[in-house]
Amino acid sequence: MLAQQLANGIALGSVYALFALGFTLVFGVLEVINLSQGAIAMFGAFFALVAVTALGTGIYTAMALAVLGAAILGVLIDRLALAPLRARKAPHLAPMIATIGITIFLTSLAQGLFGAQVSRFPIGLVPIRIFEVGPFQVTQLQLVIVAIAAGLMVALLLLLNRTRLGTAIRAVAESPRAAALLGIDVERIYLLTAAVTGALGGAAGVLIGLSFNAISPFMGEPILLKGITVVILGGMGDPKGAMVGGVLLGLVEVLSVAYLSSDLRDAIAFGLLFLILVVRPQGLFGRRQARKA
Repeated sequence: MLAQQLANGIALGSVYALFALGFTLVFGVLEVINLSQGAIAMFGAFFALVAVTALGTGIYTAMALAVLGAAILGVLIDRLALAPLRARKAPHLAPMIATIGITIFLTSLAQGLFGAQVSRFPIGLVPIRIFEVGPFQVTQLQLVIVAIAAGLMVALLLLLNRTRLGTAIRAVAESPRAAALLGIDVERIYLLTAAVTGALGGAAGVLIGLSFNAISPFMGEPILLKGITVVILGGMGDPKGAMVGGVLLGLVEVLSVAYLSSDLRDAIAFGLLFLILVVRPQGLFGRRQARKA
């Protein structure tokens, strides 16, 4: 029983980690708490649903289209809302407030386009097969979710640590002014970061929609809250912490449902968040660091 719940928790936690990676990346580079990331994930799920139901694509093509659509949405949010605020050197609170307004707008837009009811992917979109691996029983859907989430996380880490673009992103995250003096196009890095974080959010939205087979215009808020919890658990702006924090939160949720009560799932998860804030405010892997001008 415990082994099975651990497998379920890892599958769920990998999705939380993927969403939190995008959230922590945009904070690390732009120093913006982008509260519209949950709405981007929600639209990513709807993009995939439309691709499957209206265009007749398979789930993998639908996910690719959803990732592309979410990346474009992330870029539009940055260009239309965040870039003008950066140009005017607005206070740090202004972008966060702007993303709250964007979230409300996108949620209302989704209601108008898709309705307020819960939508579901067609049955059998991913073949229903169960594999036994030692004491674990995992479904093909869980394997697909973990494989996609892990693949995207590894791809992001390779991008950040093994490419010139990743070096530029890390330089801008450390000091935008110094990066500009070194010849890095800072606004281009901001644009690419918005695209990457939007893509990660869209992918996470599709995977969460597949996990629970439930998509609605209101799914962005709980995803966002879980993402914030993961980021704080792992450490703000730390990709490794986001990955570990996501898996940890998934395990806590699944185990609390299995051994206590589903009604206590969120209470226990956010209780853990409160405990981390009291004991180690910077998170498991974070460190207090002032950003250079």
